Amino acid sequence: MEGGFGFPFGGDPEELMRGLREFAERQTEAMQESQREQFATLTLNTAVELTGAALQRIGVTGAVDEQALALRDAMRVLFPEAVALVSAARQGFMGER
Repeated sequence: MEGGFGFPFGGDPEELMRGLREFAERQTEAMQESQREQFATLTLNTAVELTGAALQRIGVTGAVDEQALALRDAMRVLFPEAVALVSAARQGFMGER
């Protein structure tokens, strides 16, 4: 006899438990993948927003060469931080740990 959800009521209890266990594992994997993608998206957005905000706060003055030097100095500090955030996001998207 088949139930409304395709579970064989009256069948082998071991098969029913194995099927339920496999279903639960698939649901857990899907949830973890969704959480990884959310983490990755938030991390990428954070990297972009923080880098943009930091560059906007830099008050560059003087000649063009002085302004370029100030921006390069700022990027020496900002770039490693942005790369770390993007790397974390990549790991989230790729499912790496």
